[in-house]
Amino acid sequence: MLKLISSSKFKSSKSLTGIQISLYHHLSSTSAHSSSSNTAPFSRKYIGFWQSRFLRAHSNFADFSPNSVGEVRSFCSESVRRECLNYDVVIVGAGPAGLSAAIRLKQLCKENDVDLSVCVVEKGAEVGAHILSGNVFEPRALNELLPNWKQEEAPIYVPVSSDKFWLLSKTRAFSLPSPFDNRGNYVISLSQLVRWLGLKAEELGVEIYPGFAASEILYDSTDKVVGIATNDMGVAKDGSKKDIFQSGVELKGQVTLFAEGCRGSLSEKVISKYNLREKGHGQHQTYALGIKEVWEINDDKHHPGSVLHTIGWPLDPKTYGGSFLYHMKDKQVALGFVVALNYSNPYLNPYEEFQKFKHHPAIQPLLEGGTVLEYGARTLNEGGYQSIPYPVFPGGAIIGCSAGFLNVPKIKGSHTAMKSGMLAAESAFRALCEGSSLEAFWDSLRSSWIWKELHSARNYRPAFDYGLYPGLALSALEHYIMKGRSPWTLKHGKPDHEATDEAHKWNPIEYPKPDGIISFDVPTSLYRSSTNHDHDQPAHLRLRDPKIPELINLPVYAAPESRYCPARVYEYSADENGHQKLQINAQNCLHCKACDIKDPKQNIEWTVPEGGGGPGYTVM
Repeated sequence: MLKLISSSKFKSSKSLTGIQISLYHHLSSTSAHSSSSNTAPFSRKYIGFWQSRFLRAHSNFADFSPNSVGEVRSFCSESVRRECLNYDVVIVGAGPAGLSAAIRLKQLCKENDVDLSVCVVEKGAEVGAHILSGNVFEPRALNELLPNWKQEEAPIYVPVSSDKFWLLSKTRAFSLPSPFDNRGNYVISLSQLVRWLGLKAEELGVEIYPGFAASEILYDSTDKVVGIATNDMGVAKDGSKKDIFQSGVELKGQVTLFAEGCRGSLSEKVISKYNLREKGHGQHQTYALGIKEVWEINDDKHHPGSVLHTIGWPLDPKTYGGSFLYHMKDKQVALGFVVALNYSNPYLNPYEEFQKFKHHPAIQPLLEGGTVLEYGARTLNEGGYQSIPYPVFPGGAIIGCSAGFLNVPKIKGSHTAMKSGMLAAESAFRALCEGSSLEAFWDSLRSSWIWKELHSARNYRPAFDYGLYPGLALSALEHYIMKGRSPWTLKHGKPDHEATDEAHKWNPIEYPKPDGIISFDVPTSLYRSSTNHDHDQPAHLRLRDPKIPELINLPVYAAPESRYCPARVYEYSADENGHQKLQINAQNCLHCKACDIKDPKQNIEWTVPEGGGGPGYTVM
């Protein structure tokens, strides 16, 4: 479980430090409003174990010695307000990229007989709780990282058995040649794979702290990143301190790696502060919103390893998007719908488009008689090669989907995220142990198969800015004729938030009511996500200008936030004077980040809530 001590170099200490007490109470608080899960190694049922182990560990902590690599896993008190932990490497985010970086660092330590302290902090209540992906998994990076993953019982069981691609009209499905080439890939649950990676990381001595949300970047006097701080726990909605209040904790590292996933809140601050997009000569990032359900279907309809992608209906020809349907194990099917967030129609509702899609005559029969097990949503990067920022900044690097290495035509990003974490780990190791520059990560990235793969795929996504059928034609040219070797590179259009038209240019869309069998309302789906936040805490969804919703979003854009959010976080209701006011139901938030991306005036800022809040995915 949670490894707080993994080095014999620690000096003894006679009493618990403030940080230990703080973390102990934080774990207690997390346990108090968490429910048990029988599927996750890092589940809430182990909180009690962590508490007792934490109290037994107090004699092993040491003072920080900044001149000694491998001896910086220690406590310090730099202010009355917060305590801090010092590590060689601090990683924010226990996803594929972050955990791959942690594992690779510890592998290099073992190979070179060096002890570097590595910490991973994760905002989800458990490792994997916030992980959502399709997922047809390409094991290329995993083969490099952990070649014996099959023997070590990784949760990768279902090889792809068939691969279909359909163009949908309202009533028909037209088969197209499949461009995905999923031979050798597997249908998996990424949240389950991430839990397994967490166990592998722990076995190597990585310290993982689930339930701690990194809310602040720490800098030294030279503007170098020196770590992160977690947010305070036990703060009431009005800002007052509750009886259970505990100050946040500073986690300082000689190297800090941000692996927060798509649109990471701290990653975006780093990209902006150090002008990393411009430094890497990258365009703005472009995004899509993915909405997913996991169904259990009738056994006679289940075909393990069957993979289907669709494009076309119900989206209009100018809106890029499509669906996926993957047959997992145990009669389970992963069903999802992806809508690019550069759509123009402010009345479009991605959630309702998904519900509508399920009633297509080629899809509904599969679902009839089935049951929805889980629901969730997450944004994904679609900018690809054109949008990659320079990933290195003073004191660390950005890895995985925080930087944006998703391969759009493959609809895959886990393998590239993992590889980027491995490359960053190798550069960080050399920087710490050999004195080389962390800038070498940029060079290794550009000489890796990630770069070659994304460069070859660079023109697929922007081709669809011309519409569905021109996009299909240009993509066919790229795939079958040019094979990624085109002498040109297409540019992305305007940023997603600027793509939203004013409402007077469109007519409202009347969506059918859900039947409660195949399609569902938002509250029903939200229940299946197991999302949970303490109601009595400051809102983590902040308005830069509280007047903009009523003065601009509602009258000009017809309140698009009430539609693009797949969790009904944003609703307009009349006040006592009959004026429409925006109500933010922050407790519903799925952490998808769509609001941070799509708000027309970029007025909504997504920040982290208290650690442990959010969805509780187990099979996503």
